[in-house]
Amino acid sequence: MPYTADDWPITAALLQFAGVDDQGRAVNDADPSHWRGVFEEVRDAGFDNADLFDSWIKPGDLSLDRLEALGSAAKEVGIGLPSVSAIRRSVIDAEHGEDNLAYSHRTLEAAAALGCRVVSFGLHQALTPEQQKQLWFWTVEGHKDSQADRDMWNLAVKRLQELGRHADELGLLMSLEMYEDTYLGTADSSVALVKDIGLDNVGINPDVGNLIRLHRPIEPWLEIMEKTMPYANYWHVKNYIRDEDVARDYYVAMPAPLESGLISYRKAFEIALANGFQGIICTEHYGGDGLSVSSSNQRYLREKILPRTSDYALGKSQVRQG
Repeated sequence: MPYTADDWPITAALLQFAGVDDQGRAVNDADPSHWRGVFEEVRDAGFDNADLFDSWIKPGDLSLDRLEALGSAAKEVGIGLPSVSAIRRSVIDAEHGEDNLAYSHRTLEAAAALGCRVVSFGLHQALTPEQQKQLWFWTVEGHKDSQADRDMWNLAVKRLQELGRHADELGLLMSLEMYEDTYLGTADSSVALVKDIGLDNVGINPDVGNLIRLHRPIEPWLEIMEKTMPYANYWHVKNYIRDEDVARDYYVAMPAPLESGLISYRKAFEIALANGFQGIICTEHYGGDGLSVSSSNQRYLREKILPRTSDYALGKSQVRQG
């Protein structure tokens, strides 16, 4: 049966949690009590599930014993772990691409061991020193994939196919996160990449928030949704207030709750359901008490946007759902 507002799997992004504990140890090396503490915060914010963002913990770099301890910590608290998002580990990074590919394979293995259902990868690379100086890193341009370099495009297809086949062997869906200036930076390019990969367990994570926050002209969000939703199988959702004065070449954006920003998630979910979307949803928010805003975003989706009953018309997706 299709998901409803009551049972749709929604996760908390762990963006607000540092990759080191209070003693300065990497979270991967921290005592499991630290992991439990984070899961308790997530639970107390109103979530049943968390996405293991690897900016917090890197499951692919944990031993089997530590993976078991991580899963046990979540289970003890009552938090499900249906998804992992691997961030800024592009498999076509000129310097680290092969290492990132190996890391991505380890992440798939770890996700399967934890009982996850989907892993999200992207082609965005490490923040530049200039980006790290900013209040909001997206106000400064970072790495750009060469749109004219067909050899690099083909390498991306080859390596993502390799990961997609591995994910399928493990019973996982794989999703590719949209991000500016990469081969996943526009709707057309994202769809073309997924089509070239050609695996039905590999789809798009249509994180349009990553694109509308840019302080420059952008592709209309509604067009992005209409083009990418037939291929969406996982979804990072967030929103931004945006203002433009084209005549003055002035563009500004700031994080906002889902219901208050430029993207109408009411319309976005209408498009999603018409295209058969039944993927896990991950609520994100940058700045301030992002976990609480993400919790409010979950309530907004469940109380105002997602279908109340399962008898709604559901379209057909071009990729596997679940």
